[in-house]
Amino acid sequence: MAATLTPDPILLVEDDAAIATVIVAALEDEGFTITHCTSIAARDRQLAARGFAVMLTDVILEDGDGLASLSAVRDRAPDMPVIVLSAQNTLDTAVRASESDAFEYFPKPFDLDELVHAVRQAAGARAPAEEGGAAPPGGEGEKMPLVGRSPAMQTVYRMITRVLRNDLTVLVTGESGTGKELVAEAIHELGSRRTGPFVAVNTAAIPAELVESELFGHEKGAFTGAIAQAIGKFEQANGGTLFLDEIGDMPAEAQTRLLRALQSGRIRRVGGRQEIAVNVRIIAATNRDLTPMIAAGTFREDLFYRLNVVPIVLPPLRERREDIAALAQHFLLLAAEDGLPRRVLTADAIERLEARSWRGNVRELRNVIYRLALMAREERIDGDAVGDIIGPEIAPSAAPAAERSGGFGAALAAWLNTESPPPGALYHRALAAFEKPLIEYALGRTGGNQLRAAQLLGINRNTLRKRIGELGLEPDRYAGP
Repeated sequence: MAATLTPDPILLVEDDAAIATVIVAALEDEGFTITHCTSIAARDRQLAARGFAVMLTDVILEDGDGLASLSAVRDRAPDMPVIVLSAQNTLDTAVRASESDAFEYFPKPFDLDELVHAVRQAAGARAPAEEGGAAPPGGEGEKMPLVGRSPAMQTVYRMITRVLRNDLTVLVTGESGTGKELVAEAIHELGSRRTGPFVAVNTAAIPAELVESELFGHEKGAFTGAIAQAIGKFEQANGGTLFLDEIGDMPAEAQTRLLRALQSGRIRRVGGRQEIAVNVRIIAATNRDLTPMIAAGTFREDLFYRLNVVPIVLPPLRERREDIAALAQHFLLLAAEDGLPRRVLTADAIERLEARSWRGNVRELRNVIYRLALMAREERIDGDAVGDIIGPEIAPSAAPAAERSGGFGAALAAWLNTESPPPGALYHRALAAFEKPLIEYALGRTGGNQLRAAQLLGINRNTLRKRIGELGLEPDRYAGP
């Protein structure tokens, strides 16, 4: 129980009785007093009657949109922190919560311990001040650049909303094709620099000897072929955002100059003597693991710390399969807008798409959907049509090496050779076979501590608890030092 109680109660506006019961019980265990109501009208009556330390509100309530009506709450209690809960788990909802100066945003299902921690923080804080200019756009119905409601994408959305009102440097990591540039564009378009330019440069696509000239510009005669002065990407992005893609492929000398520019906010053109002040927000991205590169001396450690102020990790598509249907429908609409025939995917077509591993991630899915829209003979695309057009999945060339490497790769290969699961069942059969020993291993490593085990596995603790119960595991067996 919390040692210090707030003088005012917590107001919970939630029309789902089960969720409200759980939240009330958890907060009362911490020593808070809770007032619960289920509608906007009841909320307004409560606010008119007394003050509250914190308000928690759902978005979709029985008599309206709890997020859209927050202006009335701000009029009555301008300093009261508001925590937004929502089952409408889209980037649009996360951005709307950020626009409303929400203290925190929790997509459902949420981690109860995290929610309690946020309430404790909010109870001792004032709502964020109105500074940094006008709120970014992104109202209801605005087209969002990212699609998906999976828990993995909720983490991405929350990280995006945290950086919209500041200019902190962001490092986006993820496999090729996961949408790193879309994240950068979203931060720019929804943030305070949206009126400035967005300049993207792929450092891996530029010859090593020209990277510095591309970034910082050059003066006439600075090198052979420099027949005129050229403005670099830093100056082009002045007042806006500079997106440095594939930062892990930047040559060592250019890394040094980039670090100096980030430290000083000034650049010097190649062959020039004058330093030029630039005002840019840096968003970098890479599909490489920079940690071993730092150890090998091919990437500067001090530059990494300069770039990795706010890390955003994009999950591969195989780890967010529940988003494949929404992404596929989204790409079908885009294909129709681009002049391709309008198509509809049947349920078995979606199942075929969800069974694929998508090593090329969202980019590969987009290309496949466009191919289906172009080549399908019928308006309704079924599973057989998907199979006929995209064909069998090519086995990864790295599989033999993984089998030879021993460890988990060898165990997986041995299991596959023994079980020989039928086509379309491989993913779920493999998960079922390896999930139980994997959770047992995590519990053993953490002495049965479910929170630490969930952190080790990289999953939500509530998800872990559910799987422990379904698998019949007993965490107390692993308790110990």
